[in-house]
Amino acid sequence: MGAPDIDEVARRLLSGLMELKGIYRVGLALSEVGGRRLRFTSSTAITDESVTWCHIDAYDDVPLTAVVRNGEAIIRGRDTMHRRYEKFVSNQPDEVQGFAVVPLAGTGSPLGGLIVYLRQVWEPTGSERRLLDSVAQHAADAVRRVRELGSSEPGETSSGEELVGHLVLHDDPRSVGRARRFLRGFVADEHFSDDVIDTAELCLSELATNALMHSEGGTFELRVTLDGPLLTVAVRDRGRGTQTVAEATTDEDPLMISGRGLQLVEALADRWGSERDALGTIVWFALDVESGSSEATG
Repeated sequence: MGAPDIDEVARRLLSGLMELKGIYRVGLALSEVGGRRLRFTSSTAITDESVTWCHIDAYDDVPLTAVVRNGEAIIRGRDTMHRRYEKFVSNQPDEVQGFAVVPLAGTGSPLGGLIVYLRQVWEPTGSERRLLDSVAQHAADAVRRVRELGSSEPGETSSGEELVGHLVLHDDPRSVGRARRFLRGFVADEHFSDDVIDTAELCLSELATNALMHSEGGTFELRVTLDGPLLTVAVRDRGRGTQTVAEATTDEDPLMISGRGLQLVEALADRWGSERDALGTIVWFALDVESGSSEATG
């Protein structure tokens, strides 16, 4: 709980779990970009000097994505798990005989998950399971505390071929137009088709309008990521309301993101999602821009 940043939370958490008997490896995943992907590290990727992270697409069919998506723990032996996650289990060494995967509880949806690769299978309701649940709760509390303090996290800057843009917007109706202009400027050199750009701007308008309504007199944030063929746009508001996006879909105003506006985003985007945490709500959408790109003309 006293760790100053996410790297140190991961280091203390995973090294501590590795001291328990019968554990081959431990992994930690944290949801990011409103749940579009998980940022993952493991006990084998941590040294005294650094913590190495990678990304798991939230649509990959692996135990961690399932647990983060539905909030339900998975504790199974290798043979049982193999029937559901054949490719994942086949990639594990023979020493791994079971898996324990639990969510990190969040507000509305899990913040991430813990996975323990076991040398021998645990009882689903045994003392080891209770201990892991307790550790996961402490880990979730630590992650929330670091995020509330505003500490930077790995993966927040661009690297390799990934391009990242970030903009803080104020509680002002003109911010919706500013967000659209920022997005258009971000993709200006990418030679996307007009259809892709228009779709992205329309969906962003819905998200920004919603964030403006819930920013409670403060600011909201826009984050745009271009990672290969995938353009992801995420908007975070700082509202503290108790209503989740899913609960609000009965709103009859067709322009509201919590009603038919959200249905519009769902219809136009290739993927979309939302996540609530200690700071507010993130709503995001993703477009496959590769199929909508056009060649540059002279």
